[in-house]
Amino acid sequence: MTGRHRHETFEKESAESLPNGTGAWHDSCIADYGLVGDTRTAALVSARGSVDWLCAPAFDGQPVFGALLGGSRAGSFLVGPSVQTQVSTRKYRHHSATLETVWSAGASQLILHDAMIAEVAGKLLPTTLLIRRLSARGSPFPAVINFDPRLGEQHRRPHIRRGVGLVCDWGPLALSLGCSEELNVEPGRPTYVTVHPGSPLTLVMAIAYGEPLIHVDPSTAWALVEADEARWQAWTEDSDEEIPFREAVLRSLLTLQLLTYSPSGAPVAAPTTSLPEDPGGIRNWDYRYAWPRDASIGVGAFLNVGKTPEARKFFGWMLHASRLERPRLPALLTLAGGHVPAERRLPDWPGFAGSTPVRTGNGAAGQHQLDGYGWVLDAAWVLVRSGHRLYSETWRAMRGFADQVAARWQEPDAGIWEIRDDAAHHVHSKMMGWLALDRALRIGRTHHLRTTQRDRWQQAQRDLAAEIRSKGFNTDKNTYTRTYGSSDLDAAILLLPVTDFEDPCSDRVKGTVDAVSQELSAGFPFLYRYPPGKDGLPGTEGAFLPCSFWLVQALALTGRRQEASQLFEALLQNANPLGLYSEEIDPATGTFLGNFPQALTHASLVQAALALRDPDKIPGDLPSPS
Repeated sequence: MTGRHRHETFEKESAESLPNGTGAWHDSCIADYGLVGDTRTAALVSARGSVDWLCAPAFDGQPVFGALLGGSRAGSFLVGPSVQTQVSTRKYRHHSATLETVWSAGASQLILHDAMIAEVAGKLLPTTLLIRRLSARGSPFPAVINFDPRLGEQHRRPHIRRGVGLVCDWGPLALSLGCSEELNVEPGRPTYVTVHPGSPLTLVMAIAYGEPLIHVDPSTAWALVEADEARWQAWTEDSDEEIPFREAVLRSLLTLQLLTYSPSGAPVAAPTTSLPEDPGGIRNWDYRYAWPRDASIGVGAFLNVGKTPEARKFFGWMLHASRLERPRLPALLTLAGGHVPAERRLPDWPGFAGSTPVRTGNGAAGQHQLDGYGWVLDAAWVLVRSGHRLYSETWRAMRGFADQVAARWQEPDAGIWEIRDDAAHHVHSKMMGWLALDRALRIGRTHHLRTTQRDRWQQAQRDLAAEIRSKGFNTDKNTYTRTYGSSDLDAAILLLPVTDFEDPCSDRVKGTVDAVSQELSAGFPFLYRYPPGKDGLPGTEGAFLPCSFWLVQALALTGRRQEASQLFEALLQNANPLGLYSEEIDPATGTFLGNFPQALTHASLVQAALALRDPDKIPGDLPSPS
């Protein structure tokens, strides 16, 4: 993929002529980062070879390398050429999570492989193991290592001990760094080495929290990387061979899997906080939590490519996570299923590209979002439609969610975009409420359901449908709208063709798809999610990438497959060179905006590809009960 991003490096200090690792902080574009993960946490590695973001011991833990948002004082782990050198290629090794970065100077090359080990169960291994291996081709290549961990909000330096390798600890949290060569690495100071062809240099960083720190020698660690690669390759090769744009789909599925917290099955929206939707502005949010809505879209993607165990794990997490508030479905939850911490600002953090505040926690956690119920029940329906029965407790939880919708659909809500203004009657939310009842009724045809409960859901569904059609449709513009009585549009309405609420080929659906694609266009192939500036927040934002993939899906399902394919291909050109996407994009420059990589964008990509594969497939295989 060529992409159209600016991959130049922005430098806060005049360090262009300085060697790497001398303390000058380089602020990279979001698109310059690659994701390395182990399904418990993840690292973002810049094109310079610097790990600028890694939280421990989990995605939502404190950063031990936080330079992405906190600058040089927040720590980073640089491994790369010792002088400014052009990156020649950057890719993932075939169908794996191992990141390969190659720098070239004349006929010589320096190659960096970055990997984390996902499968540690049943072995004497640390929970998190980051392996970084340098090798050279051609002639010896000068390189630098700068290992500078700092913990959390205060950028705390570690206590340092030396044993088998270097050990850094902050009480219960400890890191160790081992190397295949005798190197005297001192935290915060560059160590210069020469990498010779045929003699790779392997660095192994282990993380332990409240448990013994386990040393893994470099040769064993590299063998673990190769075994992990083989598991990822087997996992991806098990996917449908007929999916259009298969390589992009597989990278998205693999990214979704890397963003799923394996101890609980909770999918995180993104591994980062506070990457800005508006550089220099305040639209910086913490996405290191699990949104049941976003997760359900991912679950639908997994189910539609035959990955049932991943979907089962999500429902297992849902049952555990929602038990305290059921039948209310929280908008978001922690990875362990708890309440999301209150939103707070980190003082003195400069933020990415000067975008402050840097936030932890998320204030949307207490919002009422009706659409979430629709997403979760639709995912349950996809599981049932695939020939699986819901466990009795799962079905009990789903019935409770449907009851909640039947009881609360008349209330205004915050909507899918979590508007921090007054609640409103969002048309998309109402449609997803209708979908929740529809899917619950469908599941009830093969699972036990009391007659009184069925009757209550059917009545609510009829009333809800009548209200949406009378108050949520603008006859002058021939389109469903953003809120009742408004003429504003909402790109989330593009999901209308997948709901069965209307015939996908009806004039109302086609009119809505046309109206949204024209009125919310940010320039081909991008869409704004709603009219810019109409969300009560200062500043503006970019085009919202999932919406463009939803347009692909809508076009495919309304009989415009060629247009859908062209749009999909154009969107693929806007991935970063590793096939990753953020939440938003600047439509003028192609610069990534918002948290990265973003699970909702990747799940929407997979769903769009599936719509291209099956444009005539009706989401529900039985007639609507309304």
